[in-house]
Amino acid sequence: MTSPIPETSSAAQAAVCKAQPAALILSGGGARAAYQVGVLLAIARLWPVGAGNPFPIVCGTSAGAINAAALAARAGDFHGAVRHLGNSWLKLTPDQVYLSSAWALGKSALHWAASLLLGGLGKRNPRSLLDNQPLRQMLAALVDFPGIGAAVQRGDLSALSITVSGYTSGQSVSFFEGAADHANWQRASRLGVREKIELDHLMASSAIPLVFPAVRLHREYFGDGSVRQIAPISPAIHLGAQRILVIGVAPQRELPPREKVQDYPSLAQVAGHLLNSVFLDAMETDLERVQRVNRTVGLLPEHALAAHQTDLHALDVLTIAPSRPLEKLAMPHRNTFPPGLRFMLRGLGAFRRNGSVLASYLLFHHDYVRQLIRLGYRDAMHQRHALREFLGIAARSD
Repeated sequence: MTSPIPETSSAAQAAVCKAQPAALILSGGGARAAYQVGVLLAIARLWPVGAGNPFPIVCGTSAGAINAAALAARAGDFHGAVRHLGNSWLKLTPDQVYLSSAWALGKSALHWAASLLLGGLGKRNPRSLLDNQPLRQMLAALVDFPGIGAAVQRGDLSALSITVSGYTSGQSVSFFEGAADHANWQRASRLGVREKIELDHLMASSAIPLVFPAVRLHREYFGDGSVRQIAPISPAIHLGAQRILVIGVAPQRELPPREKVQDYPSLAQVAGHLLNSVFLDAMETDLERVQRVNRTVGLLPEHALAAHQTDLHALDVLTIAPSRPLEKLAMPHRNTFPPGLRFMLRGLGAFRRNGSVLASYLLFHHDYVRQLIRLGYRDAMHQRHALREFLGIAARSD
């Protein structure tokens, strides 16, 4: 899939409301984060050439942190940044993310088995199921880390936030690099810390529990930022966002009917349920919280808000999420898993109907990625009128 050519428009059509800073929130989801690239390609199609960066505040978690950093590093050229990100995803293969040879996977499996049989008596117990050292090399080539600070200095970027989870403290930490007027913050079990964003921050934020190893930052080991992230929208608010675009990686869910089942859930189904709890539930809860606050603020007159000196204010939030379950897109591409990992996943039941969620998080292959990008692009273009209104782009006929 080639990157769409951006639409051109007059200066009047490209006028953007800069009085209310816009933030982009990219959530986690392993390989599912490719869906975000499709949405970004659609936004690049709508956003006028030469109009600057539509998202001065970018917040990323887990695999979304990778996309966020890549955008922030090239904030001065939004269209070029999106094309660069899209081309990188479309070339993705599993061996660019983790060691995928039968020898490497077999060695890991034997290490886990020996550790369990010996009761952890070995000198070095296993740290993760997969070795993601190749991901470090790929990210070093993908993200121009000095470019983040340069974008802030030029005024193309207000702040980049990358969220990680501390395995010792249990805190959700949002490291941010941005303009001087942004201050640290602290709330219950979560805090924001000013720091220069580097490769280790992305490796930590995308370290899916048990699948990839934790990363030491300063005095603590950190893992996937989606773990215990009870308020995913909070970093954007603390960094001054008034308008927030959230790109999710799962369909907006209604309460499903309770079905009678006979078969015991497979290990893959249980693992997929846990991953959904980590990556999806907190975002849905936080969006509901924002909607309640917006309704409450809307009922109060301005003089009442001023009299009580409250910080509450309405937020303009737009959410774009997949129009269909991403695990259904993964199943036709299950043979693109490396043979060793495919064998392990089949044994866990990951290729059965109820176990396919796990596969959708781990299928880092361009064939699957291409389908996710196409879906993201279509879903975003389906909401193009809402996107134009959100971005302050004058309406036009399509």
